[in-house]
Amino acid sequence: MKPVKVYTKTYCPYCDRAKELLKKKNVSFEETNIENDPEGAQKLFAKTGFKTVPQIFIGEECIGGCDDLYALEKAGKLDALLA
Repeated sequence: MKPVKVYTKTYCPYCDRAKELLKKKNVSFEETNIENDPEGAQKLFAKTGFKTVPQIFIGEECIGGCDDLYALEKAGKLDALLA
Protein backbone atom coordinates (compact mmCIF):
# COMPACT_ATOMS: atom_id res chain seq x y z
CA MET A 1 0.00 0.00 0.00
CA LYS A 2 1.29 3.48 -0.85
CA PRO A 3 2.02 5.85 2.01
CA VAL A 4 -0.71 8.36 2.75
CA LYS A 5 -0.07 11.77 4.25
CA VAL A 6 -2.79 14.18 5.40
CA TYR A 7 -2.07 17.83 6.13
CA THR A 8 -4.62 19.23 8.56
CA LYS A 9 -5.56 22.01 10.97
CA THR A 10 -7.24 21.75 14.35
CA TYR A 11 -11.06 22.00 14.42
CA CYS A 12 -11.41 21.30 10.71
CA PRO A 13 -14.55 19.26 9.97
CA TYR A 14 -13.30 18.41 6.47
CA CYS A 15 -10.05 17.10 7.93
CA ASP A 16 -12.04 14.98 10.37
CA ARG A 17 -14.22 13.56 7.58
CA ALA A 18 -11.21 12.67 5.44
CA LYS A 19 -9.45 10.94 8.34
CA GLU A 20 -12.70 9.14 9.21
CA LEU A 21 -12.93 7.63 5.70
CA LEU A 22 -9.29 6.54 5.74
CA LYS A 23 -9.74 4.92 9.16
CA LYS A 24 -12.95 3.21 7.99
CA LYS A 25 -10.96 1.72 5.11
CA ASN A 26 -8.16 0.67 7.51
CA VAL A 27 -5.67 2.91 5.74
CA SER A 28 -2.78 4.02 7.90
CA PHE A 29 -1.72 7.60 7.33
CA GLU A 30 0.65 10.21 8.63
CA GLU A 31 -1.05 13.38 9.83
CA THR A 32 0.74 16.73 9.89
CA ASN A 33 -1.03 19.64 11.55
CA ILE A 34 0.14 22.84 9.83
CA GLU A 35 -1.83 25.24 12.01
CA ASN A 36 1.20 26.48 13.95
CA ASP A 37 3.66 26.21 11.07
CA PRO A 38 3.04 29.14 8.71
CA GLU A 39 6.30 28.54 6.83
CA GLY A 40 5.46 24.87 6.28
CA ALA A 41 1.93 25.80 5.24
CA GLN A 42 3.23 28.29 2.67
CA LYS A 43 5.60 25.66 1.22
CA LEU A 44 2.74 23.16 1.01
CA PHE A 45 0.38 25.66 -0.61
CA ALA A 46 3.06 26.66 -3.13
CA LYS A 47 3.72 23.00 -3.97
CA THR A 48 0.08 22.04 -4.49
CA GLY A 49 -1.58 25.28 -5.54
CA PHE A 50 -4.31 24.71 -2.93
CA LYS A 51 -4.82 27.01 0.06
CA THR A 52 -7.16 24.83 2.10
CA VAL A 53 -6.92 21.73 4.25
CA PRO A 54 -7.00 18.85 4.31
CA GLN A 55 -4.47 18.19 1.62
CA ILE A 56 -4.10 14.49 1.00
CA PHE A 57 -1.17 12.77 -0.64
CA ILE A 58 -1.20 9.17 -1.79
CA GLY A 59 2.37 8.28 -2.53
CA GLU A 60 3.85 11.43 -4.05
CA GLU A 61 0.56 12.52 -5.68
CA CYS A 62 -1.64 15.20 -4.14
CA ILE A 63 -5.19 13.99 -4.70
CA GLY A 64 -6.75 17.15 -3.26
CA GLY A 65 -8.98 17.53 -0.24
CA CYS A 66 -11.85 15.81 1.52
CA ASP A 67 -14.35 16.14 -1.33
CA ASP A 68 -11.79 14.76 -3.77
CA LEU A 69 -11.10 11.79 -1.49
CA TYR A 70 -14.82 10.98 -1.22
CA ALA A 71 -15.26 11.42 -4.99
CA LEU A 72 -12.50 8.85 -5.60
CA GLU A 73 -14.19 6.46 -3.17
CA LYS A 74 -17.61 6.95 -4.79
CA ALA A 75 -16.14 6.36 -8.26
CA GLY A 76 -14.46 3.15 -7.06
CA LYS A 77 -10.97 4.51 -7.78
CA LEU A 78 -9.59 5.04 -4.28
CA ASP A 79 -8.57 1.42 -3.62
CA ALA A 80 -6.58 1.26 -6.86
CA LEU A 81 -4.74 4.48 -5.98
CA LEU A 82 -3.87 3.14 -2.55
CA ALA A 83 -2.57 -0.20 -3.85
